[in-house]
Amino acid sequence: MKKMILFCALFFAFHALHAQDSAAVKKVTYPAGFTEQLNVVYTKVNDWEGKMDLYLPPVKSAPAPVVINIHGGGWNKGNKESQTGFSGFFKRGYAVANIAYRLTGVATAPAAVEDTRCALIYLISNAKKLNIDVNKIVIMGGSAGGHLALMGGLLENNPVFDTNCKGTANIKVAAIIDKYGITDVWDWGYGKLKTSKSATSWLGAKAKDQDFARSVSPLYQVKKSSPPVFIVHGDADPIVPYEQSVALKAKLDELGVKNEFITVKGGLHGKFPAEENSRVNAKIMEFLKSLGL
Repeated sequence: MKKMILFCALFFAFHALHAQDSAAVKKVTYPAGFTEQLNVVYTKVNDWEGKMDLYLPPVKSAPAPVVINIHGGGWNKGNKESQTGFSGFFKRGYAVANIAYRLTGVATAPAAVEDTRCALIYLISNAKKLNIDVNKIVIMGGSAGGHLALMGGLLENNPVFDTNCKGTANIKVAAIIDKYGITDVWDWGYGKLKTSKSATSWLGAKAKDQDFARSVSPLYQVKKSSPPVFIVHGDADPIVPYEQSVALKAKLDELGVKNEFITVKGGLHGKFPAEENSRVNAKIMEFLKSLGL
């Protein structure tokens, strides 16, 4: 019996560690003159290496703006290789940093937040070498990636989750793009609208610790000094309740933080019609342009 239990535990651990392999692998297409640096190690935690793919515009006199992209998957699956939709940013001369992070099977909360912060800190620390503008960092993600983008940016100079990447001062982003992200982890796990196993699994040993869940929830990180936030959410989302974004919008408005909230009527969890995707992408670029980005 003990051998069977051990076998099952090893099987599921192996499966979780390789969950990212189940997501589609796609090739990023970028304009002539751009260069790529794939699987750049931005942090190490024990035997795990946090990697990012960098796509850098031609070196010019002025450093380039950069967007950090974070994949979704409920913190338990997905990979950076599934992400390709960067053409709008490339056209505007942006560098792109597409990051991986520890999934639930490797480490539970706050690991993914720690990794997001490490990726941000890595880019700030290596900005001169990469020729990127530390004053023009945009952080973006969808679903769990939206949650991590919000956490990474809203924490600002709070080092609470910077344990693995200490020593960088003045951590900030110029804007956050949140696509149907989780804003209240406790509510996603135990709320009236949804009870998500992804949320409780990610919280792990602290699944019943509401204060900890708040500490990793963007809704409770908003301050008057928070960077501008662009939010998009489908009002028929069956995975992450639309109300999570409504609550974030209300909090941003309450504290006077610049934001824009786009509702996709009848939109599901990121499965928007092509014309809606085009509209959302255009709105994102307009939002960034209004910020001088």
